[in-house]
Amino acid sequence: MEKINQTLKRLASNENFQKRYEKMRTDTLNHPDVKAFLTEHQNEINNELIEKSIGKLFEYTNQSKECNRCESLEGCVNIMQGYHPELVLQRNSIDVQYDRCPRKVIADEKRKNEKLIKSLYVPKDILMASFDSLQIGQGKIDAVDKAASFVMNYQQGQKQKGLFLYGKFGVGKSFLLGAIANELAKKRVSSMIVYVPELLREMKSSIADSTLNEKMETLKREPILMLDDIGAEAMSSWTRDEVLGPILQFRMLENLPTFFTSNFDFQGLEHHLTYSQRGEEEKMKARRMMERIRYLSEPVLVECAEPKKLSDKPMKKCGDFLTAFFCFQE
Repeated sequence: MEKINQTLKRLASNENFQKRYEKMRTDTLNHPDVKAFLTEHQNEINNELIEKSIGKLFEYTNQSKECNRCESLEGCVNIMQGYHPELVLQRNSIDVQYDRCPRKVIADEKRKNEKLIKSLYVPKDILMASFDSLQIGQGKIDAVDKAASFVMNYQQGQKQKGLFLYGKFGVGKSFLLGAIANELAKKRVSSMIVYVPELLREMKSSIADSTLNEKMETLKREPILMLDDIGAEAMSSWTRDEVLGPILQFRMLENLPTFFTSNFDFQGLEHHLTYSQRGEEEKMKARRMMERIRYLSEPVLVECAEPKKLSDKPMKKCGDFLTAFFCFQE
């Protein structure tokens, strides 16, 4: 078997190898980033160090920087997927250091944000909703305006009302909750979206395994609670007075923002809460529940309408959707 030093000598004496090596060396040293790095550190680098580091410099130039050669994070061409190279000078040698690329940073932030949004029985497409993806027709402008105002003005510990989004089925109330949750997650604010009919069914079954109190405490103390489709459940005195009532009472006392969606307006929801499954009429208990909901949220009608062209004038460069929306309002 040929020894490694003999192999290197043989390759070094090979004319084609020398030509290829010289071309690689020239291309590497003429790379704009390499030239800029060598110029920046010209007082610390000599020719001997450069020759010794040609391999590291070539490694740097042969990879994607700032995702400029990658179609996606999954299609990353670099040695370490999601990490791009940076030239560094350390201990009298030139080395390559790897940091997260822009796409990796965005993907990591998205995963962090998703962990901040907890949900129970909520479809995935609602959890993926964003303000940018909303169809803003004339019937939704007020709701989106108030939702955006809440997100931009939210500060933990300060009293701030949530929204009671009501309207017909399919107008986008739940999607708006998802968009609000995702914008809050960007501000590192935790929230929970809960589909009320399934929640109440689970609460009933939680009596058997003694987890009811634990689940109620979680709902009571969540920084932002979103109760989706309240009024769609088959109401019983127990779910109204022993589950929803204590949760909303605690959140009212602690000034914890609470959002609701419903097919009913306040008057219709009060009528729904008045009558139990057994047909019992309990007006005072329903009224007490509605007092909590009114205290916690502002009613906003959401209607389905064709998207309206808001303006022919060019929109200011305002950054993300929320800022752009308010720039338009000016």
